[in-house]
Amino acid sequence: MSNQKLDQLRSELDKVNLDLLSLINKRGDLVKEIGQIKEQQGMNRFDPVRERAMLDQLSQHNDGPFEDSTIVHLFKEIFKAALELQEDDHRKALLVSRKKKPEDTVVEIKGEKVGNGTPSFVMGPCAVESYEQVSEVAKAVKAEGLTLLRGGAFKPRTSPYDFQGLGLEGLKILKQAADEQGLAVVSEIVNPGDLEEALEYLDVIQIGARNMQNFELLKAAGSVNKPVLLKRGLSATISEFINAAEYIISRGNENIILCERGIRTYEKATRNTLDISAVPILKQETHLPVMVDVTHSTGRRDLLLPTAKAALAVGADGVMAEVHPDPAVALSDSAQQMDIPTFHSFMEELKK
Repeated sequence: MSNQKLDQLRSELDKVNLDLLSLINKRGDLVKEIGQIKEQQGMNRFDPVRERAMLDQLSQHNDGPFEDSTIVHLFKEIFKAALELQEDDHRKALLVSRKKKPEDTVVEIKGEKVGNGTPSFVMGPCAVESYEQVSEVAKAVKAEGLTLLRGGAFKPRTSPYDFQGLGLEGLKILKQAADEQGLAVVSEIVNPGDLEEALEYLDVIQIGARNMQNFELLKAAGSVNKPVLLKRGLSATISEFINAAEYIISRGNENIILCERGIRTYEKATRNTLDISAVPILKQETHLPVMVDVTHSTGRRDLLLPTAKAALAVGADGVMAEVHPDPAVALSDSAQQMDIPTFHSFMEELKK
């Protein structure tokens, strides 16, 4: 008789489990619909006031046998799962998402294909200082069989008294030296108003770490037909980084290269802390190619080679680093730039 009763209770319990499952999934559908309305209206998905009101209502209607604290704990877990469901639904909608486009995006720059499985390298001086300086580096870059020449013409600096770059004149120098060697120009733009005039001299628009959330610049870069190299912000989360790329692609420009360049932490041994785990995460979450800037992440010449090897080992599509004919007299970031012999050794090691 007791076994028969046990079987009956278990059968009732199984039915309740299925009823709960059905209700939880029904709740999930309602939550997703609410999330879509909130997104359309620009509202935050998490509403702590609303959550507290729901928990209070549940406690008021709780007749046992569970304690109110147990009910609150159980429903807080349900609420948490619902919020994650809304966030997953939001991520599915992103144009940069791997879910939206399963295949890799390959960005072509003057014949160089970034993201096709062969590592790409972006090399050049931190700042354009003179034609002679850039020309010497361009020749070294060409000699290594590379095609992407970087150089700063517009320099956003922490101090207003540091060298700010030569501006448009610097871009003209960079293009002249690049054209002579058949290279493509990668350079940073900091002001949306400079973009139109700069397009004549650029092959790739770089958006630096300090401008990762300059939304007007992101939208302007997304509205032109030039590849964009987007660097992660100094303290940006991966989610914020991905959403910055979404600003660009939402305007129609899919030719985006993400660049991990180190984030700010408490560590002082390096200029920044290279978040090497960001590379596989970005490769999983997005369809965009991912590069690593080993110069700005470390700020140390002695760490450029091992971090570059680590970047390629973990799946990066390329490496960015700085090269100067005489780093000791460089107008910016002298401690982190390679001289030309060091650059040749660096490339030789990476090609092994």
